[in-house]
Amino acid sequence: MLKRSHKNQNIINLLLTLAVIVVINVLSYYIFARIDLTADKRYTLHKSTEQLLSKLKDQLFFKVYLEGDFPPGFRRLHDETLELLDEMRIKSNGKLDYAFINPSALPDEQQRNDLYKQLAQKGLFPTTLEEKGNDESSQKIIFPGAIVTYNSLELPVQLLKDQFGTPPEEMLNNSIRNLEYELASVIKKATTKLPPQIAFLEGQNELNGPALSDIKKTLGKFYGLDSIRIDEKLDVLKRIQLLIVAKPDTAFSEKDKFIIDQYVMNGGKILWCMDATNASMDSLARLPEAMALSKTLNIDDMLFRYGVRINADLIMDMQAVPIPVMTRNYMGNQPVQKMLPWPFFPMLFSTSSHPIVENLNAIKTEFASSMDTINNSGVVKTVLLTSSKYSRAAQVPVRISLDIFDSKPNPKFYNKSYLPVAVLLEGTFTSLYKNRIPAALASDTLIKYKEQSVPNKMIVISDGDILKNTTSKNGQVFPLEYDRYTNQFFGNKNLLLNMVDYLTDDSGLISLRSKQIKLRLLDKNYIQANTFNIQAINVVLPLLLILFLGITKIMFRKKQYARIAKK
Repeated sequence: MLKRSHKNQNIINLLLTLAVIVVINVLSYYIFARIDLTADKRYTLHKSTEQLLSKLKDQLFFKVYLEGDFPPGFRRLHDETLELLDEMRIKSNGKLDYAFINPSALPDEQQRNDLYKQLAQKGLFPTTLEEKGNDESSQKIIFPGAIVTYNSLELPVQLLKDQFGTPPEEMLNNSIRNLEYELASVIKKATTKLPPQIAFLEGQNELNGPALSDIKKTLGKFYGLDSIRIDEKLDVLKRIQLLIVAKPDTAFSEKDKFIIDQYVMNGGKILWCMDATNASMDSLARLPEAMALSKTLNIDDMLFRYGVRINADLIMDMQAVPIPVMTRNYMGNQPVQKMLPWPFFPMLFSTSSHPIVENLNAIKTEFASSMDTINNSGVVKTVLLTSSKYSRAAQVPVRISLDIFDSKPNPKFYNKSYLPVAVLLEGTFTSLYKNRIPAALASDTLIKYKEQSVPNKMIVISDGDILKNTTSKNGQVFPLEYDRYTNQFFGNKNLLLNMVDYLTDDSGLISLRSKQIKLRLLDKNYIQANTFNIQAINVVLPLLLILFLGITKIMFRKKQYARIAKK
């Protein structure tokens, strides 16, 4: 009788358990809940990201070209991207969807190559993946990125961020940490109906034409883009949110300076890309040497009032971008060409934790100058880029000649460290014309003069070529970040996009780049040295644990039935 009662009780418990499971599954279909127990909150979306997703009106689709047989590091990037997109799809109420595609899965080689070209034309750059085993290695081409489609618009997003000199594990860590920012940023750009208006300033012989074609093409995908001349017109900058000053070569008039000053006072943002000298490689193409002299742009007093001074010098850095040089060594009757670091082309690595420059690839500069920050109240200065530990500032006039390669650089002459090249200014700026204009002009209702700005920000870079792309002799435009001599990609385009995003964005998306995600990486050396022990523990220990639990359960049931039998 007792056994039958106990059996019935077990059946009832089983049926109740099954009923609870069914109810939970039915409720989970209508109600979604997820608890992020990770220490770095890697599965919790930022509030600004959730707001973007909640405002989606049409279907947004990600084609992620990160599928295939990858080593553990790239498989981790794949999994993190998949989980993040899955979370975004839930928060978007089904307005966001995705598909993972293997571009190398096509059996026909011609079709694969055509697809590779299409992806490159759309803005996804390939990565050569080297897989190393114990005795052999192999290479494969992958496209660690995605194409985002929203209505008729297509935008690329690169998921893997290359960084010179960075170990693969750290590079993957940085890429995973920035995943939410990259995806949220491209969603914002794809869904913004009235993008911020950006204008390149003209009238002072600034860079134009093919030299700016790549950065203009890129910015034109995300922003309203224009070129504008002030020509002493008071309201010409009124509708512009960001003004880009790209390497002016002639002096500003006082009236144009006044209009720019009042543009800043009323909240207008400026990205200054300035050359303090007339140095260029074009001079060396015609003559064996050139002399770099300072420019007279009539803008120094304005920048000084805002908080920085660009010095009339040239930075020479032992950490520099190589250029091809014909050496005095001969092979037969022909001189030997070598790639040698050109000290006047500093290669900058960011050490700042500011989201504009954090985890960026190396930045290529040409004939950059040093900068000083000015101690004026109300403006916070953040140095974004500097030269290396071994650099110097050569005061103008500076002799520029390839003869410098005849001898090895002496480190004792490169005794200036971390000279500022790019500075972010944030705060309340004071007008250059405070106490300098007549009272009648200051009170004119048409001019609406302001002597102090609203809270504002600007960025000053002491290299005008930082946004210039190169072109071939037949007119082919190379990407801004590509250096055709070293065949390397630098971080210039990402730097400028981050700067423009920061200066125009009020949603706080740029703060996502500071999100910290730690990868718990395995010690490869320890694994190789203890392979057998690790395998034995992972195979034998679970079996012993199951055996122990089984024996314990049998002994417990014997004791339980023995007590029931005595009763």
